[in-house]
Amino acid sequence: MKYKTVNKNIDHLKSLISVLPNKPGIYQYFDQSNTIIYIGKAKDLRKRVSSYFTKNHDHRKTALLVRNIVDIKHMVVESEQDALLLENNLIKKYQPRYNIRLKDDKSYPWICIKNEPFPRVFKTRNLVRDGSKYFGPYTSIYTVRTLLDLFKSEYKLRTCNYNLTPENIASGKYKVCLEYHIGNCKGPCEGHISAENYDQGIADISDILKGNISGVIKHLEGMMAEMSANLNFEEALAIKENYDSLKRYQSRSTVVSPVITDVDVYSIEEDENFAFINYLKIIKGAIIQTFTLEIKKGLDETSEELLLAGIVEIRQKIFSNAREILVPIKLENFIENVTFRVPQRGEKKELLDLSKRNAKYFRLEKDKQAVLKNPAIRTDRILNTIKKDLQLKGLPERIECFDNSNLQGTNPVAACVVFKDAKPAKKEYRHFNVKTVEGPNDFASMEEIVYRRYRRLLDEKKPLPQLIVVDGGKGQLSATMKSIDKLELRGKITVIGIAKRLEEIYFPGDSVPIYINKNSETLKVIQHLRDEAHRFGITFHRDKRSKAFITSELGNINGVGEKTTEKLLKDFKSVKQIKQQKIEALEGSIGKAKARIVFDYFQKQSDEKND
Repeated sequence: MKYKTVNKNIDHLKSLISVLPNKPGIYQYFDQSNTIIYIGKAKDLRKRVSSYFTKNHDHRKTALLVRNIVDIKHMVVESEQDALLLENNLIKKYQPRYNIRLKDDKSYPWICIKNEPFPRVFKTRNLVRDGSKYFGPYTSIYTVRTLLDLFKSEYKLRTCNYNLTPENIASGKYKVCLEYHIGNCKGPCEGHISAENYDQGIADISDILKGNISGVIKHLEGMMAEMSANLNFEEALAIKENYDSLKRYQSRSTVVSPVITDVDVYSIEEDENFAFINYLKIIKGAIIQTFTLEIKKGLDETSEELLLAGIVEIRQKIFSNAREILVPIKLENFIENVTFRVPQRGEKKELLDLSKRNAKYFRLEKDKQAVLKNPAIRTDRILNTIKKDLQLKGLPERIECFDNSNLQGTNPVAACVVFKDAKPAKKEYRHFNVKTVEGPNDFASMEEIVYRRYRRLLDEKKPLPQLIVVDGGKGQLSATMKSIDKLELRGKITVIGIAKRLEEIYFPGDSVPIYINKNSETLKVIQHLRDEAHRFGITFHRDKRSKAFITSELGNINGVGEKTTEKLLKDFKSVKQIKQQKIEALEGSIGKAKARIVFDYFQKQSDEKND
């Protein structure tokens, strides 16, 4: 569907567009209150901005944007990369109504190596661009604590915020604190450790956070061996705890080829309203970092635009300078000195597939959380999916399904099951005995049952379903439509038939079936309906045959009528139990005279069997 662009200020806006340069840059749209409502980037400003006003749009939201534009401002930049970065920063600053929303991730912790003499290493949620190094974000606070505990015990880093310049240390301005006396700090404030030795520990920590931890692990292994050899088992055990923590941190990485290093991997997963950009960081053959960014869509952004916006945002947050980026779709090289690759095979393709799975799992978890908070979300999604797949006029809030059952042509019955909001409403299930049809005639039986069902609903002024599902192909569907036409309900209720062999869906008057994707929620609901109707009908049919058999056997006893039969079955549940009763028990149920007749009948049967 196309949405027509209407703007009362079109002449003024066209005059602004006519003087825009054919250069890269960013453009800003303002509404009548002088508020920025959209920010975009362009390789060619004039060409891109004019495209909004020279065509109809596929999305209603885009047409609404254009309708509200009162003024246009722009900024020319040197390159497409500059335009991309500027657009990203301005969107975060102004958060225009029609732009994508980058979800704030302040809740995720980072590890900071502070830019100062004798650097501190600590957890933070605020990034300050003061030259400090930040590693993260980490989705697990446990991982952060494990790493910080390892650094504290192994490298004895300071935790104070003193300004430890050489001048201050030399002048004796500071004194060691309790941390030094209990062995948690090496006392740089009084010069007990040189800056060179302290910085060597910081270099090791930086390597660990970057993923280069094999050297540190070997160092700890050597220390454990030395402690054990000297019988210092307590110290060896303390080192082993750090060693195990580091090995766990390493093992959480997926190890790939060691020749793959300093590579970033990005993938995208989308639904109707959101995009999820997953990021993996590869250093020396191991994944040392992963993160997923959530983006709320604004207008009709393409997957390429959303992925590129996510890449720019994540690279800014994690300060990544990787020169190679693996992506699932082809992107233009907007970022200088960076190569985008779409791997087709090998280990890099496996890394990309892993990133895709992470993005997909993140989306599924978000969906599950949303359903837990509001179960109606799932119901609405399923009903809208059925509406779309079957091209219904409205949501199928009530669906009914019919199935016939007549084994070997005996005791023909039918079942009607009811689903409300795509879930079984078992209290509204109904059984039907076929009354007007002689012999096994499924088509005639279906016609009778459907007519009786909806004749009664109409007479009692009860709600009709939006969708009727018939278990069977074209023949069953035609029989159903005869009753629908008699009741003048054609066009008011959608009727479909489902053929069992290939799960074909038939519509009235159309000999060509449709095939719904096997993974579709629509097909799953229809199959559930069909299976419930079959189960419900078979159960009723078996009960009826069983009751008919029991009734006929007791009815063969001279002197035992229908009321006596019902009383016996009510008290003893089955013919088998009746046969096993003593005369006294039968007398307590139906009296002496009737009890003697029943007892003698089954006793005679038993004697004849033994002879």
